[in-house]
Amino acid sequence: MIPNSVIENCIEDLYNITKTNISAFDGQGKLIAGVGEKKTDPSHIEAFLASPADSQVISDDHLMKVSEDDETAYVIVTNGAGETAYNVGRIAVAQIKALQLAYQEKYDKNSFYQNLILDNMLLVDIYNRAKKLHIDTKVWRAVFLVDVKHDVKNIATELLKMAYHSQTGSVVTAVDESKIILIKTFDKKPETEDLEEIGETIVSLINTEAMTNAKVAFGNPVEELKDVSKSYKEGKLALEVSNIFYEEKSIAAYSALGIGRLIYQLPVNLCEMFLEEVFGEGLPPELDEETITMIGKFLENNLNVSQTSEQLYMHRHTILYRLDKVQKSTGLNLREFEDALTYRIAMMVQKYLDYLKQMPS
Repeated sequence: MIPNSVIENCIEDLYNITKTNISAFDGQGKLIAGVGEKKTDPSHIEAFLASPADSQVISDDHLMKVSEDDETAYVIVTNGAGETAYNVGRIAVAQIKALQLAYQEKYDKNSFYQNLILDNMLLVDIYNRAKKLHIDTKVWRAVFLVDVKHDVKNIATELLKMAYHSQTGSVVTAVDESKIILIKTFDKKPETEDLEEIGETIVSLINTEAMTNAKVAFGNPVEELKDVSKSYKEGKLALEVSNIFYEEKSIAAYSALGIGRLIYQLPVNLCEMFLEEVFGEGLPPELDEETITMIGKFLENNLNVSQTSEQLYMHRHTILYRLDKVQKSTGLNLREFEDALTYRIAMMVQKYLDYLKQMPS
């Protein structure tokens, strides 16, 4: 359905050019837009809607129907003697029909992309429908998933549409209630840095304009239209993995998930076996928040005690003391690379298992 404001603008433009009284009504006879001095008699609209005719002249009113799905969607009325009013009415009908096609194509494109990313189409149907909808089948695309709170999703969607609508081939859509999807086109194959920059722009836009935190994940770029679903699945996986292992990051690239992607794909029994091998039959020892923060920073700094001490404003002897306590409780000397790596992986595995326990059964 065409927005009433669009029809109003169309009617006003025609009146400004032709100076012919013109009005538009919906299929129930309700006035949508009207300009000019003469007002159409409501009984003329009622009688015309009840008749099978597509056009009719009642008094000086020229009435014409615009159909949609075999039903009257609009009635155009022009007033005046002679051919001028009649021709203006025909022009208005042609304009409304063109708008119908444009809005129908817009809806069809949205439906097409939704089915495309969900793998709901056969390969032959993808290319046949793409041809009818004038969609390029070979151009670089990448799929971005934007995760925001449900209550601001509509606002965030409109912000993305305004930001990317003018870019040929780019589409903003959704397949569920929690995430917005941007299918972005490129003139050439984008680098990971280019995709990250777009992700940062999206996060900044939504954080600033919608006043909420957003998280963006994206898959690898693809050149063939049929592979868009692959980029979507990669972006979806990147978002899920990032939410488990890298909560503090607002941008998640499928190509940079590292060991988190590997752990995410491991069976639960293997994860449990690994933790048992590292820590024995008991669970990993519980550590206080300050020690966990210290270990995290220590690992980030490539096991450099002095650098960690400076960044945390903590005496190096305190760091060494806490590392010794961790070694006594876990058997892992975090000052040695292999043990530090084992500890890091073990904590990520435990985090993954905790995540699975919270998932609804």
